[in-house]
Amino acid sequence: MALVLHSSANKNAYKALIVAEYTGAKVELAKDFQMGVTNKTPEFLKMNPIGKIPVLETPDGPLFESNAIARYVARLTPDCPLYGSSLIDYGLIEQWIDFSASEIDVHIGGWLYPRTGFRLYLPPVEEAVIANLKRGLGALNTYLASHTYLVGEGVTLADIIMVCNLGYGFKNILTKSFTSEFPHVERYFWTLINQPNFKKVWGDLEQAESVPPVASKKSKEAKKEAANPKEVDDEEEAPKPKAKNPLDLLPPSTMILDDWKRLYSNTKNNFREVAVKGFWDMFDPEGYSLWFCDYKYNDENNVSFVTMNKVGGFLQRMDLCRKYAFGKMLIIGSEPPFKVKGLWLFRGKEIPRFVLDECYDMELYEWTKVDINDEAQKERVSQMIEDAEPFEGETLLDAKCFK
Repeated sequence: MALVLHSSANKNAYKALIVAEYTGAKVELAKDFQMGVTNKTPEFLKMNPIGKIPVLETPDGPLFESNAIARYVARLTPDCPLYGSSLIDYGLIEQWIDFSASEIDVHIGGWLYPRTGFRLYLPPVEEAVIANLKRGLGALNTYLASHTYLVGEGVTLADIIMVCNLGYGFKNILTKSFTSEFPHVERYFWTLINQPNFKKVWGDLEQAESVPPVASKKSKEAKKEAANPKEVDDEEEAPKPKAKNPLDLLPPSTMILDDWKRLYSNTKNNFREVAVKGFWDMFDPEGYSLWFCDYKYNDENNVSFVTMNKVGGFLQRMDLCRKYAFGKMLIIGSEPPFKVKGLWLFRGKEIPRFVLDECYDMELYEWTKVDINDEAQKERVSQMIEDAEPFEGETLLDAKCFK
């Protein structure tokens, strides 16, 4: 007889279900479970007084907390290979399970939930959360550079829990531009999520195309008034149809942004003669606009890596407009304080309203529209595109591209 797992279909329930696929244990989701309804009933609260999911009914009583449930299901099978073949294997599996919870999962939630209205959104907190997540992914990436799996030469419980936690992030907030910094993590994740026992549970997973915009006050109130409130630590939001972006309704432009991005990326020699000239040949002033930006608080830029991280965070938060923009950010100077200046190409004749509303960094910069009839401004654009050095008489500490 199958064990009943009381939960909606979400990454925490998937851990036990994938374990069951590997071991042959019989586990099935409770029928007609409704988050916000079923988990508030007296019957459910007897199993877990907090009302959180998932909860597994066992012959010896209920069990909650997703990692504990996954461990239990794995141990239903004697000599389960998901726990390795030695004491050190067991220790390493537990190590990576703890690492996944404390260094990956908690920070994915810490980034996502404030943006979707389930927690208070504070930009400095988000910066710290993203930095911590990058630290965790960086450590994982280094380890996976020389390992196919987390422990040993096959899938273990550590891999199942790690991939489920990563899957929630890849699906909801970890865009390709973010995860590309961690190529070994990407290889590991996509290899395992497409294994038959993972895919049977997860189905076809598509990576998030953009970072969710910060929820407005109205959307937060709507969530509170919803008839079936969700427990955000355990439940993913149902997908909603995407509203049409106003920029998609503009008249067609002769400039194809992806063509320019490819030209920029693929030009390795004679950059001024090929890429910069190509940009001006493509540029459509009726469909696009160019903007200079200057950081307002350059006197605070006294530490090089902090300044570079600040610019990197800005570019990450601009991911919501990747389809409609191209940018160059220059960090200038050989000694502090360092200057931060940028050049941006936006679809339309003004900076898109949704960018101004959703990316708080925008107000940290002075924005000046480029007059392309002014040859001096046009030359400055060309120099910024090609990372010309010296730039305005100073050396470049770093140059970052948003494309």
